Amino acid sequence: MKSFIPREIETLWTLFTAPTVWALHFVVCYVTVAVFCAKGLALHLSFETVRIGLGVFTLLALAMIVLSAFLAWRQWGFGSGDPPHDAPTRQDRRFFQGFATLLLSGLSFVAVAYLAISLIFIAECQS
Repeated sequence: MKSFIPREIETLWTLFTAPTVWALHFVVCYVTVAVFCAKGLALHLSFETVRIGLGVFTLLALAMIVLSAFLAWRQWGFGSGDPPHDAPTRQDRRFFQGFATLLLSGLSFVAVAYLAISLIFIAECQS
């Protein structure tokens, strides 16, 4: 079976993908709302527009984290080996990295979803 995503993409950088997306999502959401409220952009945009834009950004962030989790699951061997992967072999290092990336992806997914909940309940800017 031919894969659409090459195996070469699974490097050490994949370990940092999901937490980086989480951090970027956090910064973008909070800065956007802070600038919207502080600069009085309510004259040009409604808060609903900002909320919808951040919702779309949240969905993109979650999609990137899910892709990272899929790559990690594939690197882990689709869960074929049970942890701990502590043998000094190349395969165990690859399995360990895949498992760690999968766990970080799960944490990042929950964190992004948790932040998105605040976008639902936040009210207009306080005067």
